[in-house]
Amino acid sequence: MVKIDQITLPDFPLLLAPMEDVSDPPFRVVCKANGADLVYTEFISCEGLVRDAIKCRKKLDIFEEERPAGIQIFGGDEERMAMAARIVDVTQPELLDINFGCPVKGIVAKGAGSGVLRDLPLMVRLTEACVKSTNLPVTVKTRLGWDDDSKNIEEVAERLQDVGIKALTIHGRTRCQMYKGEADWSLIAKVKNNPRIHIPIFGNGDIDGPQKALEYKNRYGVDGIMIGRAAIGYPWIFREIRHYLNTGEELAPPSVAERVEVCRRHLAKSLQWKGDVAGIYAMRRHYLTYLKGLPGIKEFRTRLVTLQDPAEINAVLDEVLRRYEGFEMERTPIQLVNYHENCPL
Repeated sequence: MVKIDQITLPDFPLLLAPMEDVSDPPFRVVCKANGADLVYTEFISCEGLVRDAIKCRKKLDIFEEERPAGIQIFGGDEERMAMAARIVDVTQPELLDINFGCPVKGIVAKGAGSGVLRDLPLMVRLTEACVKSTNLPVTVKTRLGWDDDSKNIEEVAERLQDVGIKALTIHGRTRCQMYKGEADWSLIAKVKNNPRIHIPIFGNGDIDGPQKALEYKNRYGVDGIMIGRAAIGYPWIFREIRHYLNTGEELAPPSVAERVEVCRRHLAKSLQWKGDVAGIYAMRRHYLTYLKGLPGIKEFRTRLVTLQDPAEINAVLDEVLRRYEGFEMERTPIQLVNYHENCPL
């Protein structure tokens, strides 16, 4: 088992990455039901929390069935981060995570996200301010460094551990790489193998299937992996990886019935969290990915994205089940979309 302070996770846990406009409560519930061991909220601005911004406060919501869950915040001011940490503490997630990895220009320009990688003393102060302001375990997600000339993740890991973080997730790219090129996990392995490091180290970047998950587990020795882009539209990746790690065998791709069930569950949670109008609208982009690969599905998708009544949507999903009864899904490679984890598109 892996422990983050008092949180007990299975051996080699699979984490769902925080992704802006993706990792909302309905999506997290679906991923949890399909094998994610720990999920994180979308990243939340500490400035927004302190100003009591409605959108930011809404992101604090957690459904009971998705726990354990972490709330992730970002910012570049010690006092604001400390205040935000106290606000998060009251909402009682399992942990508080700090975003030092978002590479998007608008976030970096505010001295937050991966922009903090250029100022290690500030990163330490921000982290320490959060640790001292909450009773929750504090964890961090970051990158290898700002650019190829400043890959300082080994020093970062030691100094953040020294001020009290309980786990560290490392994305195997620099900020300047954004999401280009291949993630380099060799430095993640060096952090894990550092005898001074005693907290869990999770790797992140380019995991797109069970085989790579096992390969990276064995090659780099990390305590677990965080999955982001590969889970978008394919929450089954968690159960497929877990099965492969346990048995060495591939699971069959999700059946049509399983895909429809995920659509229903996601829709129900979206309605519960956002209400009928916003909940239906938020679901429209998900039908494309959940039902991908079914021949002639365009007709059904067109109806699903135009209907405004939950009962009518479920009736169309019933039609999908009847139309594709007995159809065997083929496995297709998971495409890592050009998406910035933790950051707006």
